Amino acid sequence: MHTMWKGSISFGLVHIPIKLYAATEEKDIKLRYLHEKCSTPIKYQRFCPSCEEEVSHEEIIRGYEYESGQFVLIKKEDIDELKGETKRTIDILDFVDLKEIDPIYFNKSYFIGPNENGEKAYALLRQALDDSKKIGLAKLTLHSKQHLAVVRVYEKGLLLETIYYPDEVRAIDYVPGIDQVGETNEKELKTAIQLIDQLTTRFEPEKYQDEYRERLSDLIQTKIAGQEVKKPKKAPKKENVVDLLSALQASIEESKPKGKKAAKKTASKKSAAGTKKKKKA
Repeated sequence: MHTMWKGSISFGLVHIPIKLYAATEEKDIKLRYLHEKCSTPIKYQRFCPSCEEEVSHEEIIRGYEYESGQFVLIKKEDIDELKGETKRTIDILDFVDLKEIDPIYFNKSYFIGPNENGEKAYALLRQALDDSKKIGLAKLTLHSKQHLAVVRVYEKGLLLETIYYPDEVRAIDYVPGIDQVGETNEKELKTAIQLIDQLTTRFEPEKYQDEYRERLSDLIQTKIAGQEVKKPKKAPKKENVVDLLSALQASIEESKPKGKKAAKKTASKKSAAGTKKKKKA
């Protein structure tokens, strides 16, 4: 696994030498843009429409557009001075309960591994966090940006997760129509809870698949092999059930195990057959 950052975890007077590794990876299939005429990959150039010429990387500076078409220029030296000396330290500022942080704050995950001579202190921090059921709230500089992050126990190691600053999370009050949400109907609520209970299960991540990526991968392999591409069958259209209670009850029936459904149908048929016999008699 590739090391992407080296430094240390610091809290109090304790310093633990560590390394960071990417904990996740994008599995998207990358499609490139080609010229339809000759199938050549398209290139994008840095072009100045005012001077009508291509611009080299060395000629590019940064600027902030404070009004339409009006920029204040920001030099690299200005940014470096604001950043100050880049520390290679994850500074734990506080220890908090994980449940106090809403998942909306979480951004990207990194595995924390011990660096040379840091194994004992690493193990101590992991065990202390595990026993206390706390997480460390920290700051670090990563990819030239200061991040807020949490350090927590993950399986047999430690995990660092960058989180958004409070002003980066939008207020839900700005969502259109949120103030018009009405009261709930008691019968509908009970039925909805019944449906949730019926669909509740243990989280098993391996059973969830990116179906689009799998179909795209199959399509690519089929085309590479020069075989005929078969169009997937269209899913049947779902009926538009306007009545919410009817939709909930129908969902409950649909989500019941097949064995129970079959048994219910069989029992229903037997009941109907018995009624017919009585009538004949």
